[in-house]
Amino acid sequence: MTVASFVIAWIGVAAFVVGTCARAVRYARAPMHLRWELYPVPHEAPARAAHGGSRYEERDWWRKPQARHLRGELAYMLPEMLLLAGLRQHNRRLWYRSYPFHLGLYLVAAAAALLAAGALVDLAGAPLGDGAARAVNAACDLLGAGGVLLGTGGALALIHARLTDPKLATYSAPADYFNLALFAGVLPLVGLGFLLEPAPALLVAARVARLDTAAPLHPVLAAGLALAALTAAYVPLTHMSHFVGKWFTYHNVRWDDGPTGERVRAKMAEYLTYRPTWSAPHVQADGTKTWREVVAANPVKPGGRR
Repeated sequence: MTVASFVIAWIGVAAFVVGTCARAVRYARAPMHLRWELYPVPHEAPARAAHGGSRYEERDWWRKPQARHLRGELAYMLPEMLLLAGLRQHNRRLWYRSYPFHLGLYLVAAAAALLAAGALVDLAGAPLGDGAARAVNAACDLLGAGGVLLGTGGALALIHARLTDPKLATYSAPADYFNLALFAGVLPLVGLGFLLEPAPALLVAARVARLDTAAPLHPVLAAGLALAALTAAYVPLTHMSHFVGKWFTYHNVRWDDGPTGERVRAKMAEYLTYRPTWSAPHVQADGTKTWREVVAANPVKPGGRR
C-alpha cells in the first residue's frame, strides 16, 4: 500500500504540472477573444484610471509605446484571486459558501508547498534542523487542519446550495456535484490519515520524495495520499482549472487595449475562414458556412443578407 501510494503521488503531481501547463498553452493558442473595451483598465496610468480614462485620450496614441502599470493589475487581481472579491460584491450569499471552500484549498496548497520545499531540501542532502523542522511541522499542521475543515465545509455548503437554489440547480451538471463531493471526501481522508500517522508530516514528505518505503505509512494516510494525487491529476482535465484561465480572461479579454496591427488583422482574416458549429439556431452555424458567411447573413430573414 505504501509503495503504491508513493508512486501514485509522484505520478499525480507530475500529471498536475503537465496538465496545467498544457491547459495554459491551449488558452494561449486559442483564437483571439472579443475584447471588452471597458475602462479604466487596471494597467492604465493611475492619473487616467482615476477618472476612467485611457491612453486613447492621447493624440497618435498608437505610435507611442504602451506603459503597463503592474501595481494596478496586482491591486485588482490579488483581491479577486485571494478573496473572490467579484463574487462577494455580486453574490454575497454564494460567496459565504464558495469562499470557505477556496480558502481551504489555498491553505492545503500552502501546507503542501511547505512540505514539498522541506522534502526537496532533504533530498538535496541538507535536511532542516530540529527547530526548523518543528516549526514547519507546526505550520503545516495548522494550515492543513484549517484547510481540511474549511474546504470540506465549503464543498458541502456548495453542494447544498446547488441542490436547494433553483437558480444554481438549473445549470448544475452532474460533474459539478461529483467534483465537490470528491473534495468533500478526499480532504477529510487526508486529514484523518495525518492524525493517525505517527510520523510527522515533514518526515512523510521526505519519504515520499525519496521513495523510501522502509517504514510503512498508516493505511488511511496511504489511501488519502493516493486519492489526493489522483484528484490533483484530474483537476486540469476539468473546468476546475479556471485558475489558469483567469490570467487569460483578464489580460486577453478584459484588459487587452493594444493597437490592431498587421498581426491582429492577419489573425482576424484567418478566423473568418473558420467553419463554426454552434447549436444555437439563431447563429445558423452548421459547420458548412464560414464565419464570414455567418456574420454577413441576417438571421431574421431566412437566406437573406444584412
